[in-house]
Amino acid sequence: MKVRLTALVLVVVVIAVVALTTGDDPVPLATLFGGGDAADRLVVGMLRLPRLLAGLFVGAALGAGGAVFQSVSRNPLGSPDIVGFDIGAATSALLVLLVWHGSAVALGAVAGGVGTALLVYLLAMRRGVRGHRLILVGIGIAAMLSSVNAFVLTRADVTDAQSAAVWLTGSLNGREWTDIRPILLALPVLLPLALWLGRDLRMLELGDDTARALGVGAERTRLAAIVVGVGMTAVATACAGPVTFVALAAPQVARRLTRVTGPNVLPAALTGAALLTGADLAARRLLLPVGVLTGVFGGIYLAFLLRRAA
Repeated sequence: MKVRLTALVLVVVVIAVVALTTGDDPVPLATLFGGGDAADRLVVGMLRLPRLLAGLFVGAALGAGGAVFQSVSRNPLGSPDIVGFDIGAATSALLVLLVWHGSAVALGAVAGGVGTALLVYLLAMRRGVRGHRLILVGIGIAAMLSSVNAFVLTRADVTDAQSAAVWLTGSLNGREWTDIRPILLALPVLLPLALWLGRDLRMLELGDDTARALGVGAERTRLAAIVVGVGMTAVATACAGPVTFVALAAPQVARRLTRVTGPNVLPAALTGAALLTGADLAARRLLLPVGVLTGVFGGIYLAFLLRRAA
């Protein structure tokens, strides 16, 4: 387990170094350690480092959030982008941007994500929340919210609608320090909470009756996990838009790498960071939003999961 975690950390470090030193204006490796000239340090500090940190933190938040939701639903399809929590965060953010013309996008995304999660949770509650019911209700709510997003876009100013459409694709382009401040503040609080809930979630995967026999409050733990997972998903969505399929794939890849049962929150966070920053590195070369690449490869992975489940 420790060896595999160390390997994941090394992969993230290598991707980070490549992302900071390569591009249209390559900079020497010494720049990362205070060397290089002023122009090199400006490129790294003001342009590439905020984008890299956005990719790392957003990827980690999506990976950890996906691990929490898949553990709660006991289903590999129990991902925030499948269940619709990130769509709810995006809807609220779009309303702030295009209807109310406000600047509190991060706050709006968090409120929308939490509100959607509570709605799905309440609608799915019938003699306790069951994983398949949570997913089906979430898919329905996500379809409705996608229609709301499309309606808001059609009613917005053309220029604003174009910018919002790019944001809805999921992108790390042009991230600045002000854009990533909310997730830099939120993730160090939410990720330890998810790790702390990990033991109870592992017990919950054995079944509600078994969990209660071991002293775990099933509904209380489930609700707390959903709130923490939604918080991570919402701040990630506020920072980069609804980047798809990272939350779906990262926990499953992490589980196969570690070969350990349970939510595997930390490995999933590291895997999510590696997947998103690696995809963004490729997206920079192809001049595409990162959400396009994650959508393509995530769709292939989703088809693979469905085929295995069939």
